[in-house]
Amino acid sequence: MKLQVLVAAMNSDPRELAEKMNLRTDALIVNQCDAYAYEEFERQGRLVRCFSMAERGVGLSRNTALMRSEGDVILFSDEDVRLEDDYEEKILSAFQENPDADLILFNVEIDPERATYHNDSKHRVRWYNYGRYGIVAAAARREALIRGGICFSLLFGGGAKYSNGEDSLFLHDCLKGGLHLYTETRNIGKEIYRESTWFSGYTEKFFFDRGVLYAYLYGPMAKIWTLRYLLTKKKVLCTEIPVAKAYKLMTSGIREGRNIRGQNK
Repeated sequence: MKLQVLVAAMNSDPRELAEKMNLRTDALIVNQCDAYAYEEFERQGRLVRCFSMAERGVGLSRNTALMRSEGDVILFSDEDVRLEDDYEEKILSAFQENPDADLILFNVEIDPERATYHNDSKHRVRWYNYGRYGIVAAAARREALIRGGICFSLLFGGGAKYSNGEDSLFLHDCLKGGLHLYTETRNIGKEIYRESTWFSGYTEKFFFDRGVLYAYLYGPMAKIWTLRYLLTKKKVLCTEIPVAKAYKLMTSGIREGRNIRGQNK
């Protein structure tokens, strides 16, 4: 199997980025900037290809990379991740050990204040727990994604209308398409901290956008999941905006999400 890293970047120098990320396999960088260009070069004896484009949106960047990818296994990564020297061995070994796995979620060391979920055990990802995972450090069999027609939403994420959620929607579509998803305890890299391009606190927009996302993820159960989300995380989420108002904002977002999807009854 051949591993290829797909990188979503912004205003980066491709050669400097390849060095900073410690790319040691074939890689494809989609660089959002103010010009259109293509270049390729070798690093560590492997081919790095870079497409520079003016269009914005992390989902668009990931789709552009996916459409042009060539690896048997592809790793989704970002410009703020430095990969470990042995990341290729760890990823390919995990797929060899799990021949039925279509996508495996690895660990990346993240600043404790921003950490989301760390894999302490290996297990199957199901409908009831997929929402806790991000797509950075997710490796997939390319053919499984192409066969399932799976790609990233252009409505959600950095540079899109709604601020985040493209990761959860992608995993949602993987499960819907019948793909087998697993977690892996091996660590393959470390985040190099930088300011978020989309998160500016738990604002009204944050809750509204989250509601739109929940309409897509949970359908008729969206309001129940909204209430669960707010009540279990209120100490973190609702220091500025009360739970009742946050719930109202999210349900307004749910209505907009249903309108977009044509689900109004």
